[in-house]
Parts: sequence; C-alpha cells; structure tokens
Amino acid sequence: MPKVSSVTVPYASYLRVYEPLAAFPEPERDHWARYARRPDLPSCQDELRRSLADLVPTPPVPVPVHESGDAFVVEVDGVLCVCPWRTRLRGWQAMEELAGQLPAPVLDAVLPPVLRRQTTADYERWLARNPDARPWIRTSTWQVPLHWFVLVADEERSHERGASPALRYRTPMVQARRRVARGLRALRDALDEGPIIEGLVDVGRWLEEFHPRSLVELDYGGLVHAVSADELDEDHSAADVAEGIEALRIGDGEVAGEAYARLVERWRAVRDLQFAN
Repeated sequence: MPKVSSVTVPYASYLRVYEPLAAFPEPERDHWARYARRPDLPSCQDELRRSLADLVPTPPVPVPVHESGDAFVVEVDGVLCVCPWRTRLRGWQAMEELAGQLPAPVLDAVLPPVLRRQTTADYERWLARNPDARPWIRTSTWQVPLHWFVLVADEERSHERGASPALRYRTPMVQARRRVARGLRALRDALDEGPIIEGLVDVGRWLEEFHPRSLVELDYGGLVHAVSADELDEDHSAADVAEGIEALRIGDGEVAGEAYARLVERWRAVRDLQFAN
C-alpha cells in the first residue's frame, strides 16, 4: 500500500480495541477475514500521515468523504482480532472537540466556519442513521492520558528499540474492565470527582461496547520518536499508576503523592515538546 510520506509524525498515542472476527456481522466479517491476509497491512503512522495530508489542500478536508476500509490486525492465541480505523467517524468526533482546544481566530484560520458547519451537518445526518456507532480507537496528542494506564499492568509492557521503536501494552478485555472497576472504587473512596475519575468512567463505558474476548492495546505511537530510548526504558507509567491507586486504597497518601509526582514530571516534559521550536 503506498504511503503518503516517509516522515515520522511524533505526537499521537492510541488506545485501541481489537475485536475477534466473531464480533462482526456479515458481510463485514468476511471483509476483515480477507483483509487480514494482505501482505501490506498499514501502520498507525500511515493512518496519521493520510489524515494530515487531507489538511494540506485549500480548502482542507477535515473529514474523509468515505469511511476507511482499513484496520489494524493481530492474532491472539490463534484468534484473529481486528481494530477498524473508522477514520471518518473519528474525524467527526475530533472536530467536535477542536472548538475547546484552539482560540477562535486560530480555529477559523485552520478550518473556516462554513467548512465546520457543513462538516457538523454531515455528521448529524450520518449519526441519525447510525446512532450506535462508536470508534475502536481513541487518540491523544503529546501525552498518554493517565487514566489509560489504569487498564494495563507493567508486566504487559513491551518496549522495542531499533529502527522501528515501539512501546505498548496489551491486555485482555476482561482484565481491563476489572482494573477500571477496582481503580474507580479506590479513587472515589479517596478523592473528589475530578478529571482522572471522569476520564476513567468514560473509558469504562466505552469498553463495555465491545466483545468480552477483545484485546485492549495502549500504544505510545509516535511519542516514541519524541523522547529518547533511555527515557522510554525508564518509563513504567502503568506501574506508577498502579502503585498510586493501591496507596490510595490503603490510605497511604505519601506514597500516592510520590507516584503522582513522578507521573506529572514525566508527562509534563513530553507535553512541553509541542511548544518546542
């Protein structure tokens, strides 16, 4: 499959759900079975490059005209699992979030109001016909949201060095759901409602939409190109989150505070890169 560019896009991380083929109705199931046999399956960098390429024309194309027929594919214990890109749906959802992330003059310069209104109208019409639609992928820029780490454990961490570095966690859906429930109990017993609890509630509801034998993947994506290999070696954020939650559960505020401080320092350094020259 041809690539838009060989340039590495460094700033996006991902939370993905891979569902077994049995979770998909026909004819979609047959489509993914045939798709998985292709020798040239694309990467997350390919998807992001294509999305950015759509923003280059004048006017830009904020959301693809047609839904993507691509997916990420893994095999787990002999079971083929698929994570559809659903780039169009995710583009619409990203447009909804954009208004709160950019100053109005910047937003208008990047995506003119008339274009945003048309895109929103298209999404509303599509959503009326597809009220149960949900993405298999969540994306975050210049960070991995701390509540994502609640879903995974340090022993599920995989760090690959070399020409194609990667850092990811993969866990069975049943484990991810169990950790969300335990984490919420500990956090709510110790803290007032706040962003980390709200984020964990939201991601927990999202996970409930998928087949119970799915696989959940937390992928640092392009962030591995934004920090050094040594820093990645030392990054055990899932362990820090687990330590902090356990400390809250037993009432040890000092240990919880130390774990949180490590996380804040590590991820502030990464987020600050978006403002670097």
